[in-house]
Amino acid sequence: MQRRTFLAAGLAALAGTAVVGWRLWPQGRQPLLLSARDNAAGQHFAVAYTLSGEKVFATQVSERCHDICMHPSLPLAVFVGRRPATESYLLDLQTGQLLQTFSTPTNRHFQGHAVFDARGERLYSTENDTDEPGRGVIGVWQLTATQQMQRTTELSSHGVGPHQLLWMPDGKTLVVANGGIRTESGSREELNLDAMEPSLVLMGTDGECLSKEVLADSMNSIRHLAVARDGTVIAVQQYQGRQQERIDLLAVKRPQQALAVFPVAEQQRSKMQQYAASVAIHDDLRLVAMTAPRGGRVFIWDLDSAELRLDAPFPDCAGVAASSEGFVVTTGVGRCRAYDCRTEKISMHALNMPAGLWDNHAVLV
Repeated sequence: MQRRTFLAAGLAALAGTAVVGWRLWPQGRQPLLLSARDNAAGQHFAVAYTLSGEKVFATQVSERCHDICMHPSLPLAVFVGRRPATESYLLDLQTGQLLQTFSTPTNRHFQGHAVFDARGERLYSTENDTDEPGRGVIGVWQLTATQQMQRTTELSSHGVGPHQLLWMPDGKTLVVANGGIRTESGSREELNLDAMEPSLVLMGTDGECLSKEVLADSMNSIRHLAVARDGTVIAVQQYQGRQQERIDLLAVKRPQQALAVFPVAEQQRSKMQQYAASVAIHDDLRLVAMTAPRGGRVFIWDLDSAELRLDAPFPDCAGVAASSEGFVVTTGVGRCRAYDCRTEKISMHALNMPAGLWDNHAVLV
């Protein structure tokens, strides 16, 4: 009890300092777009830009990152290593300072995603067990009073090859996208395409599996998630089978309902080229946006009716994040874009940020 009390007191003190720090920022400051980028030489960076194009920081890291996990109260973020990285990076968002490079235990590697709990005391990361390739692991890390991530334990993801995980609105239940693909240490090579096991799992932080659902086609790898504040879950897939097969790449799990296909017209489905990347929900506008980089398209639908709101070309579109006006979308080859969805006709404008080389995910804070 003494140790827990000390940690709680330390984190409370840090949180108090952080709140003051955030308040020193100008009132009405622009949101920060957090993402990972490479440069032309192939070096990796954790970056923050304002939407007007001002660089806040670009911190070099040794391994390519994937998603970004915000602390709920401190100006901290974890830039999570891209599968099969063994490193992730804890950064100070006010200065861009790399506070810690932390590594998975032996025979584990990161799968690209993590989440802090509501108090910001623990981080949960999706990982692969390379002793038993593909066995899903949720690593549990403690944020110490000295702002360091410390491994405490791990849980089963109740599936194979976990990728993204998010909190359900109760803040106690994790939803986990088990991609179903087995890989070995240091490799992205798929080992079990003839016997994939994708699943969507709801689980508690004690490791209990609350539910486990699968899609009709076992080669449809569940990868990325978005959760609305009413508990609606959108899951998007990357199909590992033949290109000519007709496969639905969006699924929805509405409150108290089973996982089901999110209806998408054939005209849009055929443009996705069997590959859905990032997905985001705008709660206030009740919209869902998804990028399809292989098809070079960005889509927006009404979350409740599934009515198509936007189907637009966007080469190598990557991360998508909800903004005050609608969505911001990054890209690997051109200018990032903002979509204003507040009126019936969605408008777009290019953002004055560096062109290209943006990675798969983006977060607005």
